[in-house]
Amino acid sequence: MEAGPGVHPHQGTTAAEGPIVRRPLHEEVAVRLRDLITQGIIPAGARLNEVALCAQLGVSRTPLREAVRILAGEGLVELVPARGALVRRLTLKDVADSLVVLRSLETLAGHLACSEGSDAGIAAVDALHHEMMQRYDIQDRLGYFKLNQSIHTSIVALSGNATLIWAHEAIQSRMKHIRFIGNAGPVKWANAVAEHEEMVRGLKARDGEALASVLGKHLDNTYERVKDMI
Repeated sequence: MEAGPGVHPHQGTTAAEGPIVRRPLHEEVAVRLRDLITQGIIPAGARLNEVALCAQLGVSRTPLREAVRILAGEGLVELVPARGALVRRLTLKDVADSLVVLRSLETLAGHLACSEGSDAGIAAVDALHHEMMQRYDIQDRLGYFKLNQSIHTSIVALSGNATLIWAHEAIQSRMKHIRFIGNAGPVKWANAVAEHEEMVRGLKARDGEALASVLGKHLDNTYERVKDMI
């Protein structure tokens, strides 16, 4: 059989040659809403105005409502009878409690990632870190934040522990705005970046103690960085 143009006879289809995968509209809307909430453009406690959001995003109410249900499942939004969808407001105690649990989960994940993670998985985290640093260099705060969160999620995934992964995602998803404001201001942001540099060094060295220690410090410092902003 002859190969098609540009394809070796025994070469599989690459990602670049494969079909373009488009997300359903409601998932795209969920991404946009999540970003607006993460950045505080739609603030905590605010009601999601369907008419205004449909006009802003150029969509009908059906995909918007489906997107809101996704965010409610993530804990970013509360569905309140007679009031509609409200952006969840976290108290200082909510934040402190969540960070304590995240600290325990991520320090455990740090140990497991170093002992159980594959070389390819560790290399993928390193690649995410380099991409995140590029975003930092151009001061793309939202792009940086998304890669930052992917790094934390990926380290937890390297543990190979499904229960740990599930518990971490359940808490991390509702903390997006809190984690985002932790990078407000050049000093706080630079300190967080330095901690991420330490994380990657520990992971690449498969030094579970070092990685767990810096992850714990990072979560402790997150509280210090945000406590006066809540």
